[in-house]
Amino acid sequence: MKTKQPYLKGKSVFIVSLLVIGITILTVYLTGTNYNRDLTSNLYLSLGIIATAIFLFMTYGLYSGIGLIDNFPKFRNFKSGDLLAHSGTGPTMEIPSVGDGIGGIVLSILLWIAMSILFVILLIVLEAVFWFSLFIILAMLYWIFFRALKLVFKKSKDTKGDIGISAAYSMTYTLLYVGWIFGVVYLTEIIK
Repeated sequence: MKTKQPYLKGKSVFIVSLLVIGITILTVYLTGTNYNRDLTSNLYLSLGIIATAIFLFMTYGLYSGIGLIDNFPKFRNFKSGDLLAHSGTGPTMEIPSVGDGIGGIVLSILLWIAMSILFVILLIVLEAVFWFSLFIILAMLYWIFFRALKLVFKKSKDTKGDIGISAAYSMTYTLLYVGWIFGVVYLTEIIK
């Protein structure tokens, strides 16, 4: 009797990976308060924790023979340039000159209130742009992470039930996915 291949959903894997990164940051911070480690040591420690988690997850997945399903929402209807009109000119605003006396004081107060409201509106817009940018960055990371794991789990049919081959594939992919970050940190330490 042939058993059906178990599948993980891509969105669940991405959420778990964000939790692992959050726990890593928290662990490095909490252990770093007791020890006086430099930034490079903290980077090595956090990369080591993440690499270990990725290695164990991929080894288990390859050994179990699991696959990966993409269930992330599609953004095909989005067209660039829809959010902002491109007329070629930016808004212009001339600052009125206020005179001396009571009229100048009242006009200055009104301009101050108007500019404060304008700054609050601009901060709200900036916050929306920030969250939209953060969403786009997370979506890009998800896509990269999902594609990388999908590439790894294509081998799961060949490695199912063989812990040695699963560990060898996992070690190779972990070195590829995390090793270059270790190299960048090491090069920056040498150059410094």
